[in-house]
Amino acid sequence: MKKAIFLTAMVLLMATSALAQKFDLSAEIRPRYENKHGYKTLLATNADGSNFVSQRTRLNVGFKNEKIQLFMSFQNVRVWGDVSTLSAADNANAFHQAWAQASLSDKISLKLGRQEIVYDDHRIFGSVGWAQQARSHDAFIFKYLPNATNRLDVGFALNSDSQSGNDILYSNVAGYKSFQYAWYHGKFDNFGLSVLLLNSGKEYVDTGGDQTVDYMQTIGTRATYNKDKFKTNAAVYFQSGKATNNSVGALYYTGNISYKVGDNFTVAAGLEYLSGKDQNDASSDIKSFAPLFGTNHKFNGWMDYFYVGNHGGSVGLTDINFTIAYKKDKFSAKLIPHFFSAPAAVYDGATKMNAKLGTEIDFTAGYKIAKDIHLNVGYSKMLATDTMQVLKGGDKNENNSWGWIMFTFKPTLFSSAK
Repeated sequence: MKKAIFLTAMVLLMATSALAQKFDLSAEIRPRYENKHGYKTLLATNADGSNFVSQRTRLNVGFKNEKIQLFMSFQNVRVWGDVSTLSAADNANAFHQAWAQASLSDKISLKLGRQEIVYDDHRIFGSVGWAQQARSHDAFIFKYLPNATNRLDVGFALNSDSQSGNDILYSNVAGYKSFQYAWYHGKFDNFGLSVLLLNSGKEYVDTGGDQTVDYMQTIGTRATYNKDKFKTNAAVYFQSGKATNNSVGALYYTGNISYKVGDNFTVAAGLEYLSGKDQNDASSDIKSFAPLFGTNHKFNGWMDYFYVGNHGGSVGLTDINFTIAYKKDKFSAKLIPHFFSAPAAVYDGATKMNAKLGTEIDFTAGYKIAKDIHLNVGYSKMLATDTMQVLKGGDKNENNSWGWIMFTFKPTLFSSAK
């Protein structure tokens, strides 16, 4: 891996020097300490939380000329201490991104390879940047930009476990066998509009013993309006089709508004609804909305009680939240309370529970130490109800909290740009 990184950088550097093309080399080192004490789910009675330090290390190589753009991101993700101090090997290395883009004209380009796919507010397609490993896809994207205010992307992905000559059942390690989508975005003065049509499929063995791919459709739109100190957005998505031979019918909608008060403060309020399924509903129909490939840590509280590797296929969620944000010079801070409830019924045996799940309070602060060095800290507290305890398990009366401290170093090591 080290030799490959060195040789790639040297080849691109020589090519840039010889042909006067653009070459960039950058790095990122991001260690983060966390204290998890009821993170993702309520802590068991008298249980101890965990303390650890994780780290993302990246070397990014970029190259561009009139027709070709290349980008590679070599990544190592680890927890401090997971490799012996005398270790001669490290299996934590990977390509986070490795893609090439061909410009066919000033309006049309093709992008192929391992890449992050991010649209709008990250709700359906996102980079999951908080996770040290982040998310990327093996995909092909056709891009059409007829002018400065309109854009159309059409994407395709097809996943397999190997280059076998036989049709082997895919393990769905990527979360899907294939997808096809079209995303349009237009900007009209202060108004913005996006439309997404996504067809995503998972492979499985049906009751007849045949390998089958069922496809689910996610269709929706997002609108924004920004003027002066006032910003608002709203979105609605529907899901239909089939998944592992079960019918899908789910709904998502959200609305958010913010206003900048003076030079440093911003206040905001938001509502988000993700449909769910009653716990006593015995049908096989899928009624719970799935945010699929989104940056779910960004939504519904930073303690990740919902949709971050959990809560899928459950009772859904209604999230009413408020934000007070402050930013001045190199310092910033946010305070965000979330009020959670379940739109579908939760039962404790035969007893239907109150819909309220609890309140989470998130606080974060950041300081720009230098141009390429940032310090961020955060603390979150979950005040859960009996309904949350029935739904998640654990003990609502424990100190369910989460704290973290993170340094981010992101220097540009070399750039040929003038």
